[in-house]
Amino acid sequence: MASMTMKLGSKSEVFHRDGQTWLCSTGLPSDLVVEVGEMAFHLHKFPLLSRSQVIENRINDYSSEDDEKCVLQFHDLPGGAKTFLLVAKFCYGIRLELTALNIVGIRCAAEYLQMTEDRGDGNLIMLSESFLNEMFGHWTDTIKALETCKEFLPYSEELHIFSRCIDSLAMKACADTNLFSWPLPENGIAQCPEGNHVLWNGICSTAKPQPLSEDWWYEDASLLRLSSYKRLILAVESRGMKPERIAGSVVHYAKRHLSLLCRQSSFQGRNHAAPRSLVSHPSDADQRNLLEEIVALVPTQKGATPTNFLLRLLRTSMVLQARPSCQDKLEKQIGAQLDQAALEDLLIPNVGYSMETLYDIDCVQRILDHFARVDNEPLDPSNYIIDEGQLMGGSHPLTPMTMVATLVDGYLAEVAPDVNLKLPKFQSLAAVIPDYARPLNDGIYRAIDIYLKAHPWLTDSEREQICSLMNCQKLSLEASTHATQNERLPLRVIVQVLFFEQLRLRTSIAGWLFVTDNLENSQNPNGNLDNAGNNTRVGAVRDHLVEADDIMERVSVLEKECSGMKEELEKLVKAKRGWNPFLKILGFRSKSKSIDPKKVKSCLLIQKNQSP
Repeated sequence: MASMTMKLGSKSEVFHRDGQTWLCSTGLPSDLVVEVGEMAFHLHKFPLLSRSQVIENRINDYSSEDDEKCVLQFHDLPGGAKTFLLVAKFCYGIRLELTALNIVGIRCAAEYLQMTEDRGDGNLIMLSESFLNEMFGHWTDTIKALETCKEFLPYSEELHIFSRCIDSLAMKACADTNLFSWPLPENGIAQCPEGNHVLWNGICSTAKPQPLSEDWWYEDASLLRLSSYKRLILAVESRGMKPERIAGSVVHYAKRHLSLLCRQSSFQGRNHAAPRSLVSHPSDADQRNLLEEIVALVPTQKGATPTNFLLRLLRTSMVLQARPSCQDKLEKQIGAQLDQAALEDLLIPNVGYSMETLYDIDCVQRILDHFARVDNEPLDPSNYIIDEGQLMGGSHPLTPMTMVATLVDGYLAEVAPDVNLKLPKFQSLAAVIPDYARPLNDGIYRAIDIYLKAHPWLTDSEREQICSLMNCQKLSLEASTHATQNERLPLRVIVQVLFFEQLRLRTSIAGWLFVTDNLENSQNPNGNLDNAGNNTRVGAVRDHLVEADDIMERVSVLEKECSGMKEELEKLVKAKRGWNPFLKILGFRSKSKSIDPKKVKSCLLIQKNQSP
């Protein structure tokens, strides 16, 4: 859509420039010189004083002993010589156009020169105000005018041009896009569905314009200066715009203006920045100030701003060495919605002076502490109790705490290979998550195993400490199998894993036997069951038998491993008598009974033969 204009005057051009001088070729000798900055205008008194009260007062006050021209100086005129030339053309009735790019300067200059209706009808103040009021109905023209307001401060503020531009833009940005369909301007052309024709007023000729999305104003707003953008965001917030929409605009603005935000982190260089191009880049100080202003604009409502964007802001703030208050705000906001974070975004490189570890462990620790304080979910451990089927299948309810537990376990696995990561820091991170929040302990087991592999110099006591972070009873079958063959784990932990796995298998076998018994008892005593029902129960029994065979095979394997462990322990007992209490505690006695797979299978076969 073409920008709106207002044509003034009807006379042809009479002004021409000669160096630093503007001359008016009307045929009459000049009797007035107006100096604006380094430019001199040789004009005539009557056309100017008839429109401006200030010029008339200056001419009346001017006194000269000689018969020289009257010389007036307006070095502080808003807009300088460029704007005064347009004012002079208006006074002479020369043709000119009011546009969104020059209207603010003309309105401020007209106010400065007091070009009111008292000096004649249709004076410049009234005409410029009329144009402004009409322009405020056009989004693109208002954006253009707003960007010129900074050049005419403080006049643009005193005349409320700046605030009126902001209010006009905020009103349109907050309007419900479902109630109207504005033609979306792009390069001055209204956008219509394919195959339609655009008329001069931007309306499609054959179809209704497509409704706008809620982010239609993000791109234009991102082109504004920071001071203007801040005013716009505050205005839309005061009008009740949803925090999610405000956050979307802030994200768009930050991606355009923060050059470090979208760059990939790198451990090759300390600044984590791409090579500089021939295009000039803003200084780190300017980028730091911009980042701090953007952080102040981010909505504080939980979940309104994407967590990955907040984490990237935090990483950038560390590189730019932003104020501690800025980083603290980001850490608290990230902690409040940590369950929405992704692991790759949480891997923040350490850019501090110490560089003790590869990743910033202390920062993640603070974020976790904020999450633990903010998380207000009811701590009902019964909600986290899982049965055998859930443990084997890995299905459990996802709550913020369980999601963060998975995130922390993954993070620990990523940072564990760092040889500089001290055991207390590893323990401190893992201990933030309570035991009930980990339905399965496979993730923390994997992280512990990686840490033990990367730190082979740990003492037995330290290995015991780190292994106490996991619950052996909550390991899956795969993790338990791996743990029983893991030479890096302490012997006591391996024995515990074997004990709980055997206990779980015993429970499973008892459960299958109970189910089979119920199927037998549920049959009709009169034997009048239909064939379909019989076939269903027979099939179910067969399935249970197959599963029972698998379970018995696992029992046999575990019992062999337990036997091997007991032989090793007996050798140790002979060497050192101090192991006897340990064996009693773990329940390994010389005459312990084991499950006989043949007896279990024969019992199941008897029940199978008795079933119809």
